[in-house]
Amino acid sequence: MAAPKTQGAVAGLKEKDRESCSGVEGVDCEESNSKDCILEPLSLPESPGGTITLDGSSSVPCIFCEEHFPVAEQDKLLKHMIIEHKLVIADVKLVVDFQRYILYWKKRFTEQPITDFCSVIRINSTAPLEEQDNYFLLCDVLPEDRILREELQKQRLKEILEQQQQERNDTNFHGICMFCNEEFVGNRSVLLNHMAREHAFNIGLPDNIVNCSEFLCMLQKKLDNLQCLYCEKNFRDKNTLRDHMRKKQHRRINPKNREYDRFYVINYLELGKSWEEVQLEDDGEFLDHQEDKWSDWEEHPVSAVCLFCENQAETIEKLYVHMEDAHEFNLLKIKSELGLNFYQQVKLVNFIRRQVHQCRCYGCHVKFKSKSDLRTHMEETKHISLLPERKTWDQLEYYFPTYENDTLLCTLSDSESDLTAQEQNENVPIISEDTSKLDALKQSSILNQLLLQECLKN
Repeated sequence: MAAPKTQGAVAGLKEKDRESCSGVEGVDCEESNSKDCILEPLSLPESPGGTITLDGSSSVPCIFCEEHFPVAEQDKLLKHMIIEHKLVIADVKLVVDFQRYILYWKKRFTEQPITDFCSVIRINSTAPLEEQDNYFLLCDVLPEDRILREELQKQRLKEILEQQQQERNDTNFHGICMFCNEEFVGNRSVLLNHMAREHAFNIGLPDNIVNCSEFLCMLQKKLDNLQCLYCEKNFRDKNTLRDHMRKKQHRRINPKNREYDRFYVINYLELGKSWEEVQLEDDGEFLDHQEDKWSDWEEHPVSAVCLFCENQAETIEKLYVHMEDAHEFNLLKIKSELGLNFYQQVKLVNFIRRQVHQCRCYGCHVKFKSKSDLRTHMEETKHISLLPERKTWDQLEYYFPTYENDTLLCTLSDSESDLTAQEQNENVPIISEDTSKLDALKQSSILNQLLLQECLKN
């Protein structure tokens, strides 16, 4: 059981302290305690349980016993605590400073029983009592554990930002390009910008990178080991590796390699979140913001203007009804009778707009002083429905609108169902001409006849 072992370990520590104190020549424990003196400033603890002090060791002790494990072998320590002491730490990946975390709880477990902090999980509960066992779960459901993890995260972020600022201001940086061996002295950004500009090797903006020298050394070591930085395959020589990275466009790092995460500031911003998760959240917020911007958008009415007066209608159907009732002008009927396609409708509308704007009757070509005089004349003489010949208005110049904001042009129909019966029945297959005999093709082309007719007309 974990509790007896914990108490034994604590008792052993106290016994050793007494022995070490008595073993020093000329020093008496009681005498030393009576001569208490303060040699440095003291401060109250800012977090529960007191301040964590590190001895600079690269190893992490077990919470309950004297076993030590290298920091890089974190999994072995976790396995040891599960097997020997029945302790399970939840979400270890969310602990940014594992060594400080373990030292904190090692101290706290000597002050209070383990059951004050951990949930007890009984296994084999249906088995006989001697076969049952208890495991202890330490997780962030405990407020103290949650606060500790957040404090460690803030401390780590503070340290990273200080390191990043120091590197940004450092003018004594010295580095060598991994591709052309050119030396750079000054700020790290000079080398990073050179590799991005000259060799298309971009590991990110300099201001987003921390511990840059260590990062570059890691990448250089991989290249020295003839390993591609992107696909991470090994090659037989440098020339083969260089050609591979150039042809495959592998002059970039593998974004899925987690060992690079510690060199980017974004990975320290939020507890337990990688740069991909942070970026996805930012993109999601951006998309949500975009949807919010358009969620209250309402379509404005068409508000098309009559061809002959200033009347406006909210729908094109109402406008057609108005022009037929007030001016005896039926645009849909004209479109159907003349078989007008979309572009011909555009030309006709622009032609009428221009004539009315110039106060000229398109039926008799008489010009008036005002639009009201023109409208009175056209209604009395029935010239509104008297359109001129097609060649008069079916001109290229009427592709351009008379009014830039003419909404009526946007509502004209261009569907295939509006074609005339003649156009729908003309299902003539188009056969490509034989281009193998170009000289004969030029002699027999119908373009020669059209060109001759045009010359005779001119």
